[in-house]
Amino acid sequence: MDESQDAKGDYKRPSLFWLVTEAGRAVTEMGLSLPYRRLTGYDHSSDGHPVVVLPGFMASSNSTAPLRKFINKLGYTSLDWGLGRNYAKEEYIEILADKIEKLYEKFNQQITLIGWSLGGVYARQIGKLAPDKVRQIITLGSPFQGISKPNNVAWIYNILNGGKKPAKVNPELLKNIPKPAPVPTTAIYSKQDGIVPWQLCMEDEDHKRQNIEVKGSHLGLGVNYTVLRIIASRLPYEKHEWVPLDIENNGSDELVLSPSM
Repeated sequence: MDESQDAKGDYKRPSLFWLVTEAGRAVTEMGLSLPYRRLTGYDHSSDGHPVVVLPGFMASSNSTAPLRKFINKLGYTSLDWGLGRNYAKEEYIEILADKIEKLYEKFNQQITLIGWSLGGVYARQIGKLAPDKVRQIITLGSPFQGISKPNNVAWIYNILNGGKKPAKVNPELLKNIPKPAPVPTTAIYSKQDGIVPWQLCMEDEDHKRQNIEVKGSHLGLGVNYTVLRIIASRLPYEKHEWVPLDIENNGSDELVLSPSM
């Protein structure tokens, strides 16, 4: 049995150490990526297609602002999800799917979806509802393989909400969430994630789905230097030409990224 699983085979809640160091590590990651974010300039080969960024649970557009600014600097059109703070409402899925339909009509281009944590769960569901409108999906620490499994989000939510539990979710939706979206998907995860079990953030890989491990916190994924490099390397690919990245680490923390051929 995997040491990260309990006797029942369920994945354990991330360690208290990774949880209590989340904020500090995220701030450090933001600082380390600052030179890269500042020096990154407009890529004239960019097609400028729209990229919608979806925030995590209880997060708002403020959390995704640095990532959206970075995407704009690359030459793409980054957009907030437009629903304010993410309160984990089931109805967001239909609202967002309708938004993607309208964006497709406006830009006449397929849309890339980048979802952070719970935002990635929504992104994958949108990809299932409107696969012809979605170019690709990138998830950042999104626990789509076990949205109801142990994690450090549930009890934090209960504290913030005076012990009230989240509303019950449609059981059919819960069954559908682990199923992959029929569009190219990159699932980024960290084994140092202090919020969700990293094993639940991984796709069943094939020629159109890839998992990529990075080092860092859950709260810092949107400003993590390696994550930004991965996003920058993925966005140029249209749906029909998407290929997985060839990942090397050469024994160091620096990933060497290149398309698989």
